[in-house]
Amino acid sequence: MDIEKIQRIMRMDPEEAAEELLESVEKYYGEIPYILQFMKETPELLVPKILYDSAIIREFKRLDPKTVELISIGVSAAIRCDHCLRMHIRIAEKLGLSKEEIFDAILIAGTLSNATVLAYATRVLDSETGTERGSGSGCAVCDVGCNGRDGDEESGK
Repeated sequence: MDIEKIQRIMRMDPEEAAEELLESVEKYYGEIPYILQFMKETPELLVPKILYDSAIIREFKRLDPKTVELISIGVSAAIRCDHCLRMHIRIAEKLGLSKEEIFDAILIAGTLSNATVLAYATRVLDSETGTERGSGSGCAVCDVGCNGRDGDEESGK
């Protein structure tokens, strides 16, 4: 969406701007996501949300729409958002993505989600039991080794 269109929308009555933006979302997706329907009653919040989301999801030019949907599917699966996941699967199918491609995104999300659970829980376990891991050269914020291997340099893993 170009800056002139954004400026035009921002000068509109909020209810009219919300209606126009919801129509564009429905045209793009074939439906209006639940949260946008819910926010319709607060156009002063809905309009900037749609403009922001559009800039990233619908107007993003560095990734093609299929890749954006696969990422959306993976994230939706990882955060267990049933409504988002169902909607993004429908959109992916409309874009011509196969069931196998969609499943691959879900598998990647599952693998990363599993790693997150294990990394988080084992760090808490070590913290509670007083166990130290790695060489101590991890990130000062999350204690993850800077080489991306969670401080497992000594074990060779």
